[in-house]
Amino acid sequence: MNELETKIVAVIPARYKSSRFPGKPLADICGKPMIWWVCQQVRKVRGLSDIVVATDSDEIQSVCRQFGINAMMTGEHPTHVHRIHEVSQHVAADYYIVVCGDEPLISESVIQAALPDAPPTTQMYVGGLCRYMSDPAEVIDPANIKVVTNEADECVLLSRAAVPFPYKTILFKYKKVIGVECYNKPALDFFVTTPKGFLETVEDVTLQRFLENKIHIKYKRVESDSLSVDTPRDLEKVRQIIENKKQAYGL
Repeated sequence: MNELETKIVAVIPARYKSSRFPGKPLADICGKPMIWWVCQQVRKVRGLSDIVVATDSDEIQSVCRQFGINAMMTGEHPTHVHRIHEVSQHVAADYYIVVCGDEPLISESVIQAALPDAPPTTQMYVGGLCRYMSDPAEVIDPANIKVVTNEADECVLLSRAAVPFPYKTILFKYKKVIGVECYNKPALDFFVTTPKGFLETVEDVTLQRFLENKIHIKYKRVESDSLSVDTPRDLEKVRQIIENKKQAYGL
């Protein structure tokens, strides 16, 4: 991929009204809001043309501006993909890399892996990242979306259930989705103009909409120990990890 000819914009969705943790993008982590930590990691990624925080909150937008972060106000949306689509209506790009605003520990190498290898295309492109799970508790946790891929790294199954089921063998490793995705404009346009399907309705797995319409999702496997902040307890873990890193570097 020629980075000079391909425009890639990173979009960080940052909702204020999280059901489990309202206002979490602004949660303090060692003196900075969580959204700042996420942006710091995204800024390290090579080949990005721009970084945009997509938010529904005046407060989040104001804090972003205080820290020199480009933030765009977006409307109420049923999914984060709709929010990314709204950004794509105002910011033209060949690809949109989506990094969840609750991943302050995400490494730049993991985000880098989500950048597509292919040149710009008029065909729909949907990509994501996944990693192996090592803790059995992760496998049975419905908050972790499991993914099964074929030899071409194309998604075969997405589910909150433990898939595949170990009926004939246990000689495999479960994989879970990581909160980094990639879309082009045709894929975003398709998503927002296509009704929610049966599986997406039942499991509340947003990207099922593509699978139910026979659209490939490319999932690259990466090594990552990132921890998403879904609850105040997760926040305490992240604070301790970052504090320990600061101490290790004498900061």
